[in-house]
Amino acid sequence: MGIDTRPVRRSRGRRAGLVIASIIAVVVAAVLVIVLLPRAEEPTPQPSPTPTPDAFATPEGWERFRPTFHLTPEQHWINDPQRPIFVDGEWRLYYLYNADYPDGNGTEWHLATSTDMVTWKNRGVAIEKYRNGLGDILTGSAVIDERNTAGFGAGAVIALTTQQDDGVQRQSLFSSTDGGMTFQNYEGNPVMENPGATDWRDPKIVWDDARQQWVMVLAEGERLGFYTSPDLREWTYVSDFVRTAYGLLECPDLFEMVDPDSGRRTWVLGVSADASRGGGTTGFAYWTGAWDGERFTADADEPQWLDGGADFYAAVTWDDPRDGDEGRLERRYALGWINNWAYARDLPGGSWQGGSLSTTREIVLREIDGRLSLLSQPVAALDARQGEPRTASDLAVAPGVIADLPVQPHTGAYRLRARIDAPDGGELRLRFGSADAEVTVGYDSEAGVVFLDRRRDAVADAMPETYREIRTAPVDADGSLFLDILVDASSVEVFTGGGRASLTSAAYADARAGVTAEASGGAISIRDLSVTPIAVNDPSAP
Repeated sequence: MGIDTRPVRRSRGRRAGLVIASIIAVVVAAVLVIVLLPRAEEPTPQPSPTPTPDAFATPEGWERFRPTFHLTPEQHWINDPQRPIFVDGEWRLYYLYNADYPDGNGTEWHLATSTDMVTWKNRGVAIEKYRNGLGDILTGSAVIDERNTAGFGAGAVIALTTQQDDGVQRQSLFSSTDGGMTFQNYEGNPVMENPGATDWRDPKIVWDDARQQWVMVLAEGERLGFYTSPDLREWTYVSDFVRTAYGLLECPDLFEMVDPDSGRRTWVLGVSADASRGGGTTGFAYWTGAWDGERFTADADEPQWLDGGADFYAAVTWDDPRDGDEGRLERRYALGWINNWAYARDLPGGSWQGGSLSTTREIVLREIDGRLSLLSQPVAALDARQGEPRTASDLAVAPGVIADLPVQPHTGAYRLRARIDAPDGGELRLRFGSADAEVTVGYDSEAGVVFLDRRRDAVADAMPETYREIRTAPVDADGSLFLDILVDASSVEVFTGGGRASLTSAAYADARAGVTAEASGGAISIRDLSVTPIAVNDPSAP
């Protein structure tokens, strides 16, 4: 038994949908009707609710794939999120934004705010590009300088970011005295001059309370550099952390956590990395270990991965200051960029480009088989944005049968939850969408994996091969597991195993078209099924 990797038959609708000029699209569609008529032994495809191919020939046609509850800019390009800060009762999250894409280069920091980490409101640009002659504003991190170490006033928000000019990357400081809504350039920029490195970027700043110092982790190619500072302006190199098997390292992270069950504490070093040499994809890798104020020592050479999907990149984590000192060690939050640089500029969009940001997830540390690991599940506040669930009793799916689920979504954004039992070692496939725009989430009980297959979504034919690779995550389920699936117009996020496994991917399915179930290798039981709509982000929300 294994995941079905047989080539899928491509619909002529999506081929025509790739034609940009509508006149050419009509001509090509007419030719395809003649050339690609099905053979006599094949069933004639039935009409589906998917729009005609011409609907995808323009940016306006792709607007139907704008996410409902995932953050996108009102228009233009989005990529790396920056760790949010909590000010005056709201979260202030920044992300890289390019209003000149695709005709002009250069990102800047765009601000979005939220009171619940779920519903975000775009507030405009917080740090403008090119403002100080040092080039693009790239990834970095913002901190609240409660002790006035930098001299801009107690409680000032200080942002350390990479700036790139003519290929040279430097670190610059920007300060804010209005809670991070707007920033001013520091006259002493750059605060860190490039030592001659090609890749020298993405400063992550944390306060080391035990040693009363600031710590910076910097991405330096296939290594991470550690620096310390008393004032956020003067930085001293202290050590590095080298890993050469994971490509270019980006967007590092460093934090401490505790497992409240075992009492074990650890520092966690995270980074966006490339697992393709081992058959994986890019994502958030992390090591647990010890931090002594100058050096991080990992518990193991190989990292763990927070998400097994194709599109959970440039992830950031943070704690909630309202949780207190101990509570802040017991749980964190995270979100990432739902995209992948292997095809980031190929993903379609309407008035916006670059994908979206993921649902916020809550992270906890647990000891599993003697190893400390991070578990993640959708943040609890998502429940408040959900409508009334539609539920159903047990459903038995016989091998070879394709069955409509007894409850169906009537919206393009929803949450599907169900317990899956495969007592005879079978495989279940849940197919979301229609024949021309379909994504499959499955459970292979013999292989012990959940998987996500988007080979038949609305854009797969036009994407690089890596987009069509089936992504998997291991589960120790013994034939039974609970699936929690978040479906939006252009993404699918899968959580299972109590947070031990997750799969996040951009996915262009016809979300309103319904869900079917198919079993192979043995009968499958679907229990405790519910389908719950998720409310639209309110643009007027605080």
